[in-house]
Amino acid sequence: MEPWEMHAWYADFLEACNRRDFAAIREFIDPAVRRAHLPGGADAWISDLDDLFRAFPDWQWRRIQLIVEDDRIAAHLRASATHLGAFRGVAPTRRHVNVAEFTMYRVAKGRIVESSGTGPHELLAQLTG
Repeated sequence: MEPWEMHAWYADFLEACNRRDFAAIREFIDPAVRRAHLPGGADAWISDLDDLFRAFPDWQWRRIQLIVEDDRIAAHLRASATHLGAFRGVAPTRRHVNVAEFTMYRVAKGRIVESSGTGPHELLAQLTG
């Protein structure tokens, strides 16, 4: 894909995530996706998103910066939501969270094949701090 196509492709991916459209999200992810420090595979990715959305039903990402180079995407996002369900052992706090996320993706044949980025540390700190 050309850089402008990758920008549009990522906008579509982020929109599917913000709609919680798991079928559409799955179309963007390679079934054998590798994720740094997390279980691999699209099923694990979808399961993690399901856990996140159950705990934060209003979770939304907003793109701050997107850099495309060859088959790589670097995304700086801002996410915000209200903690209404249990998340990683933390009971609902009703706190509003606002976190920065940085993620690197490698895309092949229109699907994410590798992903690495920031973990839930900032999010958990806002819930327990």
